Amino acid sequence: MHMLDKMITMGFGAMALTRERAEKLMDEMVERGEISKEEAKKSMDDLLQKGEEQKSEIRSMIREEMDKWRNEFGVVNKTELESLEARIKDLESKIQQ
Repeated sequence: MHMLDKMITMGFGAMALTRERAEKLMDEMVERGEISKEEAKKSMDDLLQKGEEQKSEIRSMIREEMDKWRNEFGVVNKTELESLEARIKDLESKIQQ
């Protein structure tokens, strides 16, 4: 599986379980007596922390892939473009003098 496909799949997985849905699931488990309120809170906290960690990892992987893609195809970033524009203006100014 291509890295970008993996990142997209991970992203959908992270988004699939929202806080609201997780809280509802935990509340239902408490009502059925499957877990205690304390266990539900700890599980919820752990789940949210793991979700944040996954989001951070996904962002990093996307940045890495975008950098690889940009370098592979020779695409300039905003900073590079602004630098080139400044050089062009400077050269135009020198030509006009």
